[in-house]
Amino acid sequence: MTTSDKSTYELLFRNGTVVNHDGIGTPDIAVRNGRIAAIGDIDPRRAARVVDCTGLHILPGVIDSQVHFREPGAEHKEDLETGSRAAVMGGVTAVFEMPNTKPTTTSADALADKIARARGRMHCDFAFWVGGTRDNVADIPDLERLPGAAGIKVFIGSSTGDLLVEDDAGIAAILGATRRRAAFHAEDEMRLNDRKDLRVPGDASSHPVWRDATAALMATERLVRIARSKGARIHILHISTVDEIAYLADHKDIVTAEATPHHLTLSADDYARLGTKLQMNPPVRDKAHQAGIWKGISSGIIDVLGSDHAPHTLEEKAKPYPESPSGMTGVQTLVPVMLDHVNAGRLSLERFVDLTSAGPARLFGIARKGRIAVGYDADFTIVDLKRRATITNGWIASRAGWTPYDGKRVFGWPVGTIVRGRQVMWEGELVGPSGGEPVLFSEALPRG
Repeated sequence: MTTSDKSTYELLFRNGTVVNHDGIGTPDIAVRNGRIAAIGDIDPRRAARVVDCTGLHILPGVIDSQVHFREPGAEHKEDLETGSRAAVMGGVTAVFEMPNTKPTTTSADALADKIARARGRMHCDFAFWVGGTRDNVADIPDLERLPGAAGIKVFIGSSTGDLLVEDDAGIAAILGATRRRAAFHAEDEMRLNDRKDLRVPGDASSHPVWRDATAALMATERLVRIARSKGARIHILHISTVDEIAYLADHKDIVTAEATPHHLTLSADDYARLGTKLQMNPPVRDKAHQAGIWKGISSGIIDVLGSDHAPHTLEEKAKPYPESPSGMTGVQTLVPVMLDHVNAGRLSLERFVDLTSAGPARLFGIARKGRIAVGYDADFTIVDLKRRATITNGWIASRAGWTPYDGKRVFGWPVGTIVRGRQVMWEGELVGPSGGEPVLFSEALPRG
C-alpha cells in the first residue's frame, strides 16, 4: 500500500482482476466518500491510499441474505457483533438477519431495537427480516417499508423460535398484505407432526426421514398456489430437494429461490461423521437431492446463495437426537466453500457473483449495492483464487466456535472485506472499527 498527500480519491484498488455484472477485466477502482467514484486507468498519485491487488480477484461485496445472529435472547450462542465479525472474516459485506429472536422481530419497536443494537457494533452492513404472524397482518404494509427492514419472513414449518404460520388462511392473509417479496421457510407442518414417530432417538440420520422431501415440496406447492391467488411475490429459502427444483421451473414469474452451501456440499453420507452437527431444517439429504440443487444452480432456477448461519453451542448440539437443536454456523464459510466449488468447475466465478451480490440486489431491490459501478457503495470481497487453505474451528469467529467444515481443505480464500470504502478485514485480521449501517432498499427509501 502506498500513500499520496495530494489526493482526489481516498482509496484506489489497482492490478486486481475485477469480476462484475458486465464481465471480467482489470480496471482500477477509485473510492471517495464510501462510494465508487471512478473505474478505469487511474493515476495512483490521485489517491491517498493505494491497495495493490496483484494476483487477486475483486468481487462486488458478498451479501448473505439469511443469517441468524441470535440477539436479543440467545447471546450465549451469538450476537450481532460476533456474527458480523464472522461475516467480514469470511468476506461478507452485508447480511439480512432473521426475526426468530427473543423477543421476535414482529413490530416496529422490535426492529428499531435491533437497528439500535447493530449501530456501532456490527462490522458489516445489515438489514433485518420482520416476522409475519397472524397478529401483525394489519401492520405488514408499514412494517415492510421501515428503514432497515429486508421484508417479511414467514415460517410455515416449525424451526427454531415461535413464528409458525402453518395454515392456508394465515399465509393468505400475510401475502394479501405484502407488496415486497416475502421469504418463507417451506416445510409442511401437518406432515411434520404426522411423521414425528419416524425420529430415531440418538440417530441424527433419521432427521431427513422425518422431515422428508415430500414435506418440503408440499409446502412449496401450497405457497405458490396462495401467492398466485394474491398476486404476491415470494422467495423460498434453503431449497433442499430435487423435487422443488423441478416444480419451481414452471413458476419463476412469482417465485425466487435460495440454495445454501451446506445443501450443495454436504450430504446424508456425512451424518455418520458429523451426527447432530449436520442437523438442519430443512435437512441435508442424499446426493440425488444435492445433484438436483446443483442443476438448479446451473439452470438458473436458484437465484441466490444464503448461508442460513444458525449457530448453537457445542454443548447444545451434543444433546442426543432429537433433543438436539437444528442449526450450524455458515456465514464465515460461505465464500471459501463456494470458491472451492468454483475452482472445481461446478460454477463459474461470474455465476458466483450473480448468486451472492447481483442476485440479492435484484431480488430484494437493494439500493447502491450488488455490482461494481460508479455511484454504488464501495463494497468489495477480495479473494485469492489460487490460495489453498484449511477451514478449522480455530478460524471461526462466531461465538459458537465450530464449523461442520473443520478440517476441510479448500481452493480459494477471502483476503479482504471492504465495506463502503472501509477496509474491515485484510489477510485474516480485523483492520478497522465496526461501522455497519442499515442497507437501503429501493422500495423503502427514506422520505426527505
